[in-house]
Amino acid sequence: MKTKCIMIQGTASSVGKSIITAGFCRVFKQDGYKVAPFKSQNMALNSFITRDGREMGRAQVVQAEAAGIEPSVEMNPILLKPTTDKKAQVIINGEVYKNMSAAQYHEFKPELAGMVRDTYERLARKNDIVVIEGAGSPAEINLRDKDIVNMGMAEIADAPVIIVGDIDKGGVFAALAGTILLLSEDERKRVKGVVINKFRGDLGILEPGLQMLEDIIHVPVLGVLPYTKLNIEDEDSLAEKFAQRDKEIKAEIDIAIIKLPHMSNFTDLNALEHVQGVRVRYVEQLEEIREPDLILLPGTKNTMEDLIHIRKNGIEEEIKRLNGKGTAVFGICGGYQMLGRDISDPHKTESDLLKSEGMGLLNTSTVFRQKKVTTQVEGIVTEDEGMLKGLGSMRLEGYEIHMGTTEYMEGCIPFMAILKAGDSSPEAIGGVRNAAGNVFGTYLHGIFDNMPFTSGFINNLRETKGMKKVHEGEKDFKAFKEKQYDMLADMIRENLDMKRVYGILGL
Repeated sequence: MKTKCIMIQGTASSVGKSIITAGFCRVFKQDGYKVAPFKSQNMALNSFITRDGREMGRAQVVQAEAAGIEPSVEMNPILLKPTTDKKAQVIINGEVYKNMSAAQYHEFKPELAGMVRDTYERLARKNDIVVIEGAGSPAEINLRDKDIVNMGMAEIADAPVIIVGDIDKGGVFAALAGTILLLSEDERKRVKGVVINKFRGDLGILEPGLQMLEDIIHVPVLGVLPYTKLNIEDEDSLAEKFAQRDKEIKAEIDIAIIKLPHMSNFTDLNALEHVQGVRVRYVEQLEEIREPDLILLPGTKNTMEDLIHIRKNGIEEEIKRLNGKGTAVFGICGGYQMLGRDISDPHKTESDLLKSEGMGLLNTSTVFRQKKVTTQVEGIVTEDEGMLKGLGSMRLEGYEIHMGTTEYMEGCIPFMAILKAGDSSPEAIGGVRNAAGNVFGTYLHGIFDNMPFTSGFINNLRETKGMKKVHEGEKDFKAFKEKQYDMLADMIRENLDMKRVYGILGL
Protein backbone atom coordinates (compact mmCIF):
# COMPACT_ATOMS: atom_id res chain seq x y z
CA MET A 1 0.00 0.00 0.00
CA LYS A 2 1.20 3.52 -0.79
CA THR A 3 1.98 5.47 2.37
CA LYS A 4 -0.86 7.72 3.50
CA CYS A 5 -0.46 10.85 5.60
CA ILE A 6 -2.57 13.32 7.52
CA MET A 7 -1.47 16.57 9.16
CA ILE A 8 -2.68 18.10 12.43
CA GLN A 9 -2.34 21.88 12.55
CA GLY A 10 -3.77 24.33 15.08
CA THR A 11 -5.14 27.82 15.45
CA ALA A 12 -2.33 28.55 17.95
CA SER A 13 0.20 26.91 20.23
CA SER A 14 -1.14 24.88 23.15
CA VAL A 15 -4.42 23.88 21.47
CA GLY A 16 -3.69 20.14 21.77
CA LYS A 17 -1.99 19.23 18.47
CA SER A 18 0.59 16.97 20.14
CA ILE A 19 -1.95 14.94 22.12
CA ILE A 20 -4.36 14.58 19.19
CA THR A 21 -1.46 13.45 16.98
CA ALA A 22 -0.60 10.84 19.63
CA GLY A 23 -4.25 9.79 19.75
CA PHE A 24 -4.42 9.26 15.98
CA CYS A 25 -1.18 7.26 16.15
CA ARG A 26 -2.75 4.99 18.75
CA VAL A 27 -6.01 4.54 16.86
CA PHE A 28 -4.22 3.64 13.62
CA LYS A 29 -1.93 1.24 15.50
CA GLN A 30 -4.93 -0.46 17.10
CA ASP A 31 -6.51 -0.79 13.66
CA GLY A 32 -3.51 -2.73 12.39
CA TYR A 33 -1.56 -0.06 10.51
CA LYS A 34 2.15 0.63 10.82
CA VAL A 35 2.11 4.29 11.80
CA ALA A 36 4.72 6.91 12.74
CA PRO A 37 4.57 10.55 13.89
CA PHE A 38 6.50 13.38 12.22
CA LYS A 39 7.18 16.99 13.14
CA SER A 40 9.72 18.72 10.95
CA GLN A 41 10.57 21.43 13.48
CA ASN A 42 9.92 21.36 17.21
CA MET A 43 10.77 24.17 19.62
CA ALA A 44 11.00 22.71 23.11
CA LEU A 45 13.27 22.36 26.10
CA ASN A 46 11.99 18.84 26.73
CA SER A 47 14.15 16.44 24.77
CA PHE A 48 15.04 12.76 24.65
CA ILE A 49 18.08 10.75 23.60
CA THR A 50 17.52 7.89 21.17
CA ARG A 51 19.26 4.55 21.26
CA ASP A 52 21.90 5.84 18.83
CA GLY A 53 22.65 8.90 20.99
CA ARG A 54 20.69 11.52 19.03
CA GLU A 55 18.49 14.24 20.49
CA MET A 56 14.83 14.81 19.61
CA GLY A 57 11.72 16.43 21.07
CA ARG A 58 9.83 14.48 23.71
CA ALA A 59 6.45 15.18 22.07
CA GLN A 60 7.43 12.91 19.18
CA VAL A 61 8.70 10.32 21.68
CA VAL A 62 5.25 10.25 23.28
CA GLN A 63 3.67 9.91 19.84
CA ALA A 64 6.06 7.09 18.94
CA GLU A 65 5.15 5.29 22.18
CA ALA A 66 1.47 5.68 21.26
CA ALA A 67 2.27 4.22 17.84
CA GLY A 68 4.10 1.30 19.47
CA ILE A 69 7.45 2.02 17.81
CA GLU A 70 10.91 3.10 18.93
CA PRO A 71 11.59 6.85 18.76
CA SER A 72 13.89 8.02 15.97
CA VAL A 73 15.20 11.47 14.98
CA GLU A 74 13.55 10.87 11.60
CA MET A 75 10.36 11.78 13.43
CA ASN A 76 11.76 15.19 14.46
CA PRO A 77 14.69 16.27 12.24
CA ILE A 78 14.89 19.83 13.61
CA LEU A 79 14.80 20.68 17.32
CA LEU A 80 15.15 24.25 18.57
CA LYS A 81 16.11 24.64 22.25
CA PRO A 82 15.80 28.28 23.40
CA THR A 83 18.81 29.53 25.36
CA THR A 84 17.60 33.14 25.73
CA ASP A 85 14.51 35.09 24.62
CA LYS A 86 16.08 35.67 21.21
CA LYS A 87 18.45 32.74 20.63
CA ALA A 88 18.17 28.98 20.41
CA GLN A 89 20.42 25.97 20.03
CA VAL A 90 19.64 24.44 16.63
CA ILE A 91 19.76 20.63 16.55
CA ILE A 92 19.61 18.98 13.12
CA ASN A 93 19.08 15.23 12.77
CA GLY A 94 19.84 14.81 16.47
CA GLU A 95 23.18 16.66 16.44
CA VAL A 96 23.94 20.18 17.65
CA TYR A 97 24.45 22.50 14.68
CA LYS A 98 24.98 25.86 16.42
CA ASN A 99 23.23 28.64 18.33
CA MET A 100 21.23 31.07 16.19
CA SER A 101 19.10 34.13 16.64
CA ALA A 102 15.49 34.01 15.47
CA ALA A 103 16.34 36.16 12.45
CA GLN A 104 19.34 33.99 11.51
CA TYR A 105 17.29 30.81 11.75
CA HIS A 106 14.44 32.28 9.68
CA GLU A 107 16.90 33.01 6.87
CA PHE A 108 18.43 29.54 7.25
CA LYS A 109 15.15 27.59 6.93
CA PRO A 110 15.09 27.36 3.11
CA GLU A 111 18.39 25.46 3.29
CA LEU A 112 16.68 22.88 5.50
CA ALA A 113 13.70 22.21 3.22
CA GLY A 114 15.48 19.55 1.15
CA MET A 115 16.67 17.73 4.28
CA VAL A 116 13.14 17.82 5.72
CA ARG A 117 11.73 16.37 2.50
CA ASP A 118 14.33 13.57 2.37
CA THR A 119 13.82 12.71 6.04
CA TYR A 120 10.05 12.62 5.72
CA GLU A 121 10.19 10.43 2.60
CA ARG A 122 12.55 7.99 4.36
CA LEU A 123 10.13 7.71 7.26
CA ALA A 124 7.12 7.38 4.97
CA ARG A 125 8.66 4.47 3.06
CA LYS A 126 8.81 2.48 6.31
CA ASN A 127 5.18 3.03 7.33
CA ASP A 128 1.58 2.72 6.16
CA ILE A 129 0.51 6.04 7.70
CA VAL A 130 2.42 9.11 8.88
CA VAL A 131 0.66 11.55 11.23
CA ILE A 132 2.31 14.94 10.83
CA GLU A 133 2.13 17.64 13.48
CA GLY A 134 2.41 21.34 12.72
CA ALA A 135 3.74 24.06 15.03
CA GLY A 136 2.04 27.19 16.28
CA SER A 137 -0.41 28.31 13.60
CA PRO A 138 -0.45 28.20 9.77
CA ALA A 139 -1.95 31.72 9.89
CA GLU A 140 1.40 33.27 10.84
CA ILE A 141 1.49 35.03 7.48
CA ASN A 142 4.81 36.76 8.22
CA LEU A 143 6.50 33.32 8.20
CA ARG A 144 4.73 31.86 5.16
CA ASP A 145 7.49 32.48 2.59
CA LYS A 146 9.98 30.24 4.42
CA ASP A 147 7.61 27.84 6.18
CA ILE A 148 8.75 24.23 6.61
CA VAL A 149 6.53 23.16 9.51
CA ASN A 150 2.90 24.05 8.70
CA MET A 151 1.45 24.46 5.20
CA GLY A 152 4.97 24.35 3.78
CA MET A 153 5.32 20.87 5.29
CA ALA A 154 1.84 19.91 4.08
CA GLU A 155 2.97 20.79 0.56
CA ILE A 156 6.18 18.77 0.93
CA ALA A 157 4.21 15.70 2.04
CA ASP A 158 1.12 16.46 -0.09
CA ALA A 159 -0.85 16.03 3.12
CA PRO A 160 -4.53 16.71 3.86
CA VAL A 161 -4.87 18.95 6.91
CA ILE A 162 -7.08 18.95 10.00
CA ILE A 163 -7.07 22.19 12.01
CA VAL A 164 -7.59 22.08 15.79
CA GLY A 165 -9.06 24.90 17.88
CA ASP A 166 -9.12 25.16 21.67
CA ILE A 167 -12.55 26.18 22.96
CA ASP A 168 -11.25 26.41 26.54
CA LYS A 169 -9.30 29.53 25.55
CA GLY A 170 -12.48 31.20 24.25
CA GLY A 171 -13.20 32.49 20.74
CA VAL A 172 -12.78 29.13 19.05
CA PHE A 173 -15.16 29.90 16.16
CA ALA A 174 -13.31 33.13 15.37
CA ALA A 175 -9.94 31.34 15.71
CA LEU A 176 -10.91 28.59 13.26
CA ALA A 177 -12.63 30.91 10.77
CA GLY A 178 -9.83 33.48 11.01
CA THR A 179 -7.13 30.87 10.50
CA ILE A 180 -8.76 29.55 7.33
CA LEU A 181 -9.42 33.12 6.11
CA LEU A 182 -5.69 33.92 6.29
CA LEU A 183 -4.65 30.87 4.27
CA SER A 184 -3.95 31.14 0.57
CA GLU A 185 -6.41 29.53 -1.84
CA ASP A 186 -4.16 26.50 -2.40
CA GLU A 187 -3.64 26.12 1.36
CA ARG A 188 -7.39 26.25 2.04
CA LYS A 189 -7.89 23.38 -0.42
CA ARG A 190 -5.73 21.19 1.82
CA VAL A 191 -7.95 21.72 4.90
CA LYS A 192 -10.34 18.75 5.03
CA GLY A 193 -11.79 19.21 8.50
CA VAL A 194 -11.60 21.00 11.84
CA VAL A 195 -11.72 19.71 15.42
CA ILE A 196 -12.80 21.60 18.52
CA ASN A 197 -10.76 20.57 21.56
CA LYS A 198 -11.10 20.87 25.36
CA PHE A 199 -14.89 21.34 25.51
CA ARG A 200 -16.65 21.49 28.88
CA GLY A 201 -20.42 21.71 29.16
CA ASP A 202 -23.56 20.79 27.25
CA LEU A 203 -22.79 19.77 23.68
CA GLY A 204 -26.38 20.50 22.67
CA ILE A 205 -25.79 24.22 23.29
CA LEU A 206 -22.68 24.13 21.09
CA GLU A 207 -24.19 22.23 18.14
CA PRO A 208 -25.96 25.17 16.41
CA GLY A 209 -22.62 26.98 16.33
CA LEU A 210 -20.97 23.97 14.65
CA GLN A 211 -23.43 24.13 11.74
CA MET A 212 -22.95 27.89 11.41
CA LEU A 213 -19.17 27.43 11.44
CA GLU A 214 -19.37 24.84 8.63
CA ASP A 215 -21.48 27.24 6.58
CA ILE A 216 -18.82 29.94 7.01
CA ILE A 217 -15.63 27.92 6.43
CA HIS A 218 -17.06 25.28 4.04
CA VAL A 219 -15.14 22.59 5.92
CA PRO A 220 -16.72 19.86 8.09
CA VAL A 221 -16.39 19.78 11.87
CA LEU A 222 -15.04 16.28 12.51
CA GLY A 223 -15.94 16.31 16.18
CA VAL A 224 -15.66 17.94 19.57
CA LEU A 225 -13.17 16.52 22.07
CA PRO A 226 -13.99 16.91 25.76
CA TYR A 227 -11.68 18.48 28.30
CA THR A 228 -10.06 15.33 29.66
CA LYS A 229 -7.41 14.66 32.29
CA LEU A 230 -5.03 12.00 30.99
CA ASN A 231 -1.60 11.29 32.43
CA ILE A 232 0.23 11.72 29.14
CA GLU A 233 3.28 13.92 28.68
CA ASP A 234 2.31 17.09 26.85
CA GLU A 235 4.46 19.98 25.60
CA ASP A 236 1.94 22.39 27.09
CA SER A 237 1.13 20.60 30.33
CA LEU A 238 3.56 22.57 32.48
CA ALA A 239 1.56 25.77 32.03
CA GLU A 240 -1.47 24.03 33.51
CA LYS A 241 0.53 22.45 36.32
CA PHE A 242 2.12 25.76 37.17
CA ALA A 243 -1.24 27.56 37.16
CA GLN A 244 -2.43 25.10 39.80
CA ARG A 245 0.71 25.32 41.94
CA ASP A 246 -1.08 26.72 45.00
CA LYS A 247 -3.97 24.29 44.89
CA GLU A 248 -4.14 22.54 48.24
CA ILE A 249 -4.04 18.77 47.89
CA LYS A 250 -4.07 16.50 50.92
CA ALA A 251 -0.71 14.79 51.00
CA GLU A 252 1.80 13.56 53.54
CA ILE A 253 4.89 14.29 51.43
CA ASP A 254 5.25 17.76 49.93
CA ILE A 255 7.63 18.16 46.97
CA ALA A 256 8.56 21.62 45.71
CA ILE A 257 10.01 21.82 42.19
CA ILE A 258 11.84 25.07 41.49
CA LYS A 259 10.46 26.49 38.23
CA LEU A 260 13.59 27.86 36.59
CA PRO A 261 13.31 30.45 33.78
CA HIS A 262 14.94 28.08 31.26
CA MET A 263 13.70 24.84 32.83
CA SER A 264 14.12 21.80 30.58
CA ASN A 265 12.97 18.19 30.73
CA PHE A 266 10.36 18.83 33.40
CA THR A 267 8.87 15.51 32.28
CA ASP A 268 11.60 13.92 34.45
CA LEU A 269 9.33 14.67 37.39
CA ASN A 270 5.96 13.41 36.10
CA ALA A 271 6.30 10.00 37.74
CA LEU A 272 6.42 11.55 41.21
CA GLU A 273 2.77 12.50 40.80
CA HIS A 274 1.87 8.80 40.75
CA VAL A 275 3.31 8.00 44.17
CA GLN A 276 0.71 7.61 46.90
CA GLY A 277 0.54 10.43 49.42
CA VAL A 278 2.72 12.83 47.41
CA ARG A 279 1.92 16.42 46.39
CA VAL A 280 4.07 18.00 43.66
CA ARG A 281 4.20 21.81 43.44
CA TYR A 282 6.00 24.04 40.91
CA VAL A 283 7.23 27.16 42.68
CA GLU A 284 8.62 30.38 41.24
CA GLN A 285 8.50 32.88 44.11
CA LEU A 286 10.27 32.73 47.47
CA GLU A 287 7.05 32.79 49.50
CA GLU A 288 5.69 29.78 47.59
CA ILE A 289 8.37 27.38 48.83
CA ARG A 290 7.06 27.08 52.41
CA GLU A 291 8.35 23.93 54.23
CA PRO A 292 8.54 21.05 51.72
CA ASP A 293 9.95 17.61 52.48
CA LEU A 294 11.89 17.51 49.21
CA ILE A 295 13.13 20.29 46.92
CA LEU A 296 13.86 19.38 43.30
CA LEU A 297 16.09 21.41 40.99
CA PRO A 298 15.33 20.29 37.42
CA GLY A 299 17.37 20.60 34.24
CA THR A 300 17.86 23.96 32.55
CA LYS A 301 19.15 25.20 29.20
CA ASN A 302 21.01 28.07 30.91
CA THR A 303 22.43 26.89 34.23
CA MET A 304 24.38 29.96 35.33
CA GLU A 305 21.78 32.56 34.42
CA ASP A 306 19.04 30.53 36.13
CA LEU A 307 21.23 30.15 39.21
CA ILE A 308 21.75 33.91 39.30
CA HIS A 309 17.99 34.33 38.96
CA ILE A 310 17.17 32.22 42.03
CA ARG A 311 20.06 33.87 43.88
CA LYS A 312 18.61 37.33 43.28
CA ASN A 313 15.06 36.40 44.30
CA GLY A 314 16.17 34.68 47.51
CA ILE A 315 15.26 31.12 46.55
CA GLU A 316 18.86 29.87 46.69
CA GLU A 317 19.33 31.09 50.27
CA GLU A 318 16.00 29.58 51.28
CA ILE A 319 16.96 26.20 49.79
CA LYS A 320 20.19 26.26 51.77
CA ARG A 321 18.36 27.27 54.95
CA LEU A 322 15.79 24.51 54.59
CA ASN A 323 18.45 21.94 53.78
CA GLY A 324 20.28 22.95 56.95
CA LYS A 325 17.08 22.09 58.84
CA GLY A 326 16.90 18.67 57.15
CA THR A 327 14.90 19.20 53.95
CA ALA A 328 16.20 16.91 51.20
CA VAL A 329 17.42 18.47 47.93
CA PHE A 330 17.71 16.61 44.61
CA GLY A 331 19.24 18.11 41.45
CA ILE A 332 19.03 16.69 37.93
CA CYS A 333 21.43 17.79 35.17
CA GLY A 334 21.50 21.62 35.35
CA GLY A 335 20.04 21.40 38.84
CA TYR A 336 22.89 19.05 39.79
CA GLN A 337 25.42 21.54 38.42
CA MET A 338 23.86 24.36 40.49
CA LEU A 339 24.30 22.38 43.71
CA GLY A 340 28.09 22.35 43.32
CA ARG A 341 30.86 24.70 44.39
CA ASP A 342 31.39 26.45 41.05
CA ILE A 343 30.45 26.40 37.35
CA SER A 344 32.71 27.53 34.46
CA ASP A 345 31.83 28.13 30.82
CA PRO A 346 35.17 29.07 29.15
CA HIS A 347 33.79 28.71 25.60
CA LYS A 348 30.53 30.62 26.36
CA THR A 349 28.61 27.50 25.40
CA GLU A 350 25.39 28.46 27.21
CA SER A 351 25.66 32.22 27.72
CA ASP A 352 28.15 35.10 27.93
CA LEU A 353 28.99 34.28 31.56
CA LEU A 354 32.39 32.70 32.08
CA LYS A 355 32.11 31.57 35.71
CA SER A 356 29.68 31.48 38.60
CA GLU A 357 29.81 30.42 42.21
CA GLY A 358 27.52 27.49 42.89
CA MET A 359 25.21 26.81 45.82
CA GLY A 360 27.89 24.82 47.64
CA LEU A 361 25.59 22.02 48.80
CA LEU A 362 27.78 19.47 46.99
CA ASN A 363 31.56 19.64 46.75
CA THR A 364 31.59 19.43 42.95
CA SER A 365 32.95 21.57 40.12
CA THR A 366 31.43 21.82 36.62
CA VAL A 367 33.07 22.96 33.38
CA PHE A 368 31.07 23.38 30.17
CA ARG A 369 32.61 21.78 27.09
CA GLN A 370 31.92 22.39 23.41
CA LYS A 371 30.67 18.86 22.72
CA LYS A 372 27.34 17.74 24.11
CA VAL A 373 27.00 14.37 25.85
CA THR A 374 23.92 12.56 24.48
CA THR A 375 23.52 8.94 25.45
CA GLN A 376 21.10 6.41 26.85
CA VAL A 377 22.28 5.07 30.18
CA GLU A 378 21.92 1.99 32.34
CA GLY A 379 23.03 2.28 35.95
CA ILE A 380 22.88 0.65 39.35
CA VAL A 381 22.33 2.09 42.83
CA THR A 382 25.49 1.56 44.88
CA GLU A 383 24.24 2.88 48.26
CA ASP A 384 21.91 1.14 50.68
CA GLU A 385 21.34 3.49 53.59
CA GLY A 386 19.39 6.59 54.54
CA MET A 387 17.03 7.65 51.77
CA LEU A 388 18.52 4.90 49.59
CA LYS A 389 17.93 2.13 52.14
CA GLY A 390 16.73 -1.01 50.44
CA LEU A 391 17.60 0.32 46.99
CA GLY A 392 21.14 -1.06 46.76
CA SER A 393 21.85 -2.96 43.51
CA MET A 394 18.63 -1.64 41.94
CA ARG A 395 18.95 -1.16 38.17
CA LEU A 396 18.11 2.22 36.64
CA GLU A 397 17.55 3.39 33.08
CA GLY A 398 17.51 6.89 31.60
CA TYR A 399 19.52 9.21 29.39
CA GLU A 400 22.03 12.04 29.62
CA ILE A 401 22.01 15.39 27.77
CA HIS A 402 24.60 17.90 28.97
CA MET A 403 27.44 20.13 27.84
CA GLY A 404 29.04 20.25 31.30
CA THR A 405 31.35 17.73 32.94
CA THR A 406 31.20 17.55 36.72
CA GLU A 407 33.97 16.41 39.06
CA TYR A 408 33.23 15.47 42.64
CA MET A 409 35.66 15.97 45.51
CA GLU A 410 36.03 15.19 49.21
CA GLY A 411 32.73 14.92 51.01
CA CYS A 412 30.79 13.63 48.00
CA ILE A 413 29.71 10.00 48.07
CA PRO A 414 28.73 8.22 44.82
CA PHE A 415 25.27 6.66 45.05
CA MET A 416 24.95 5.35 41.48
CA ALA A 417 27.32 3.73 38.98
CA ILE A 418 26.93 3.78 35.21
CA LEU A 419 27.08 0.27 33.80
CA LYS A 420 26.37 1.17 30.18
CA ALA A 421 26.30 4.41 28.20
CA GLY A 422 25.22 3.94 24.59
CA ASP A 423 27.23 1.00 23.30
CA SER A 424 30.05 1.34 25.84
CA SER A 425 30.55 0.18 29.42
CA PRO A 426 32.30 3.12 31.08
CA GLU A 427 31.93 2.12 34.76
CA ALA A 428 31.53 5.80 35.62
CA ILE A 429 29.85 7.57 38.51
CA GLY A 430 26.21 8.36 37.76
CA GLY A 431 25.35 10.49 40.78
CA VAL A 432 26.66 11.70 44.13
CA ARG A 433 25.26 12.71 47.52
CA ASN A 434 26.60 14.70 50.43
CA ALA A 435 27.87 13.10 53.64
CA ALA A 436 24.62 13.89 55.49
CA GLY A 437 22.64 12.00 52.86
CA ASN A 438 20.15 14.78 52.16
CA VAL A 439 21.55 16.34 48.96
CA PHE A 440 21.64 14.32 45.73
CA GLY A 441 22.81 15.16 42.22
CA THR A 442 22.74 13.22 38.94
CA TYR A 443 22.83 13.71 35.17
CA LEU A 444 20.34 10.86 34.69
CA HIS A 445 17.18 12.18 33.05
CA GLY A 446 14.26 9.85 33.70
CA ILE A 447 15.62 8.61 37.02
CA PHE A 448 12.16 8.89 38.60
CA ASP A 449 10.55 6.93 35.76
CA ASN A 450 12.15 3.93 37.47
CA MET A 451 9.14 3.50 39.78
CA PRO A 452 10.62 0.98 42.26
CA PHE A 453 13.45 3.48 42.89
CA THR A 454 11.04 6.42 43.18
CA SER A 455 8.62 4.62 45.51
CA GLY A 456 11.50 3.38 47.66
CA PHE A 457 13.10 6.82 47.85
CA ILE A 458 9.78 8.43 48.89
CA ASN A 459 9.10 5.69 51.45
CA ASN A 460 12.52 6.29 52.99
CA LEU A 461 11.70 10.00 53.06
CA ARG A 462 8.47 9.11 54.87
CA GLU A 463 10.45 7.16 57.47
CA THR A 464 12.63 10.19 58.22
CA LYS A 465 9.37 11.94 59.15
CA GLY A 466 8.24 9.06 61.37
CA MET A 467 5.62 7.85 58.87
CA LYS A 468 4.85 4.31 57.84
CA LYS A 469 5.75 3.10 54.37
CA VAL A 470 2.93 2.96 51.84
CA HIS A 471 2.08 0.64 48.97
CA GLU A 472 4.53 1.18 46.12
CA GLY A 473 1.73 1.82 43.61
CA GLU A 474 2.39 1.69 39.87
CA LYS A 475 5.58 -0.35 39.57
CA ASP A 476 5.67 -0.37 35.79
CA PHE A 477 5.44 3.21 34.55
CA LYS A 478 5.56 2.03 30.93
CA ALA A 479 2.51 -0.20 31.45
CA PHE A 480 0.72 2.72 33.09
CA LYS A 481 1.42 4.92 30.07
CA GLU A 482 0.16 2.21 27.71
CA LYS A 483 -3.21 2.31 29.52
CA GLN A 484 -3.30 6.09 29.12
CA TYR A 485 -2.68 5.85 25.36
CA ASP A 486 -5.54 3.35 25.06
CA MET A 487 -7.80 5.73 26.97
CA LEU A 488 -6.78 8.53 24.62
CA ALA A 489 -7.63 6.38 21.60
CA ASP A 490 -11.04 5.57 23.14
CA MET A 491 -11.73 9.29 23.56
CA ILE A 492 -10.75 9.98 19.94
CA ARG A 493 -13.02 7.18 18.63
CA GLU A 494 -15.97 8.25 20.78
CA ASN A 495 -15.87 11.93 19.82
CA LEU A 496 -14.45 12.21 16.30
CA ASP A 497 -15.89 10.92 13.03
CA MET A 498 -13.14 8.38 12.39
CA LYS A 499 -14.91 7.07 9.28
CA ARG A 500 -14.54 10.53 7.82
CA VAL A 501 -10.91 10.74 8.99
CA TYR A 502 -10.14 7.47 7.19
CA GLY A 503 -11.86 8.93 4.13
CA ILE A 504 -9.56 11.97 4.31
CA LEU A 505 -6.63 9.55 4.41
CA GLY A 506 -7.98 7.72 1.38
CA LEU A 507 -8.44 4.48 3.33
